[in-house]
Amino acid sequence: MNKKSIQKLVLFLTGLEQRIVDNSSFFKGIVIKLKSGTKQYEANIILKDNKLFLNYNGRTDKLEISWLSARVSKIAESYEALTLIYEERGTSILIEADDKNVKMRTKDTETLESSKGHNETAQIANRDYFIKVGPADDVLKAIGILGDNGKIRNDMIRKYNQIDHYIELVDGMLKTLCSKYGSLNVIDCGCGKSYLSFVLNYYIKDVLKKNCYFTGLDISKTVIDASHKIAESLDYKNMDFKITDIRDYTADKDIHLVISLHACDTATDEAISLAVRNNAKAMVMVPCCQKEILSQYSFDILHSITKHGVLKARLADVLTDGIRLLILEALGYKVSIVEYVSPLETPKNLMIRAEKAGGINYSLLDEYKKLKEVLGIHPTIEKLIEPYF
Repeated sequence: MNKKSIQKLVLFLTGLEQRIVDNSSFFKGIVIKLKSGTKQYEANIILKDNKLFLNYNGRTDKLEISWLSARVSKIAESYEALTLIYEERGTSILIEADDKNVKMRTKDTETLESSKGHNETAQIANRDYFIKVGPADDVLKAIGILGDNGKIRNDMIRKYNQIDHYIELVDGMLKTLCSKYGSLNVIDCGCGKSYLSFVLNYYIKDVLKKNCYFTGLDISKTVIDASHKIAESLDYKNMDFKITDIRDYTADKDIHLVISLHACDTATDEAISLAVRNNAKAMVMVPCCQKEILSQYSFDILHSITKHGVLKARLADVLTDGIRLLILEALGYKVSIVEYVSPLETPKNLMIRAEKAGGINYSLLDEYKKLKEVLGIHPTIEKLIEPYF
């Protein structure tokens, strides 16, 4: 390859060096195809422990990332043409070089996978899915939704629809956070096997094309070990999982989003307090099993209604989530609550969304205190974020 083409190739490769540094958690590898006459040769580059390893001509050499452009361009001098494919999660970069020209173009993995003609999603429901069969096959298989035949398992169709609707409901929030902060740091409280985090990870990085980092928290070693295994199988290097009580966790960097799915009773309050204590920019909570207020509240004027146990329990659910929303509003969050799924699927179907919007609203804090006195309640959420009261 002539000197002019080599110089241009070096410029492109220098850009890749910086990209590997910036996106090391998402880097998959580089494949280089080299042409000399009618013969073709191949070289491969992988990243391990922040070191590049070049497999070429029957040997493997260790490279500093900053050596990439010099080493590859030196190899290219001995050939007529080069095709280099750089791959990271969600994106492929193609460099083609010969004596006439050097060209570089980027292709999204989402686009490449969609062109393969998968149509399973369309067979399930008449809607445009956010987590599409085809591009999302790896993550859907890893969490057990997609079968080995490439189709959504019959017993997982409902779960697939629930997960996809979750993404639909938080899509606007995610895009807003991405536009403000670029890379998102997400905490999953009571993560279990982290299925939701894996899907969110895929959606933010592979679909929205934004960097993200996930930390899953749970007290169970069994589910944390399972989460680690799934992350390793997917090569999701931007995930960490910790065996810890939510109350004991303090972040060592900014938190952009805190999520919690079906954390029972006051565990949802613990997740909310973690977000508040760490000044999280947003949170999404799907509560479950609101028992605490049920055992505490009384309201004499409604006794003729609440003497019926079922009605008292349902009112307790409403009061519990309503108080959470009021406290979050008082602490400067813009809040909303929507049905996450149909109540026919589960009565625990409400999603709380909150985004930091301002400072403390003391009039709303006073309103909460009056309501607490009227109902005779002492919510755990107040104890967890006591300095604000």
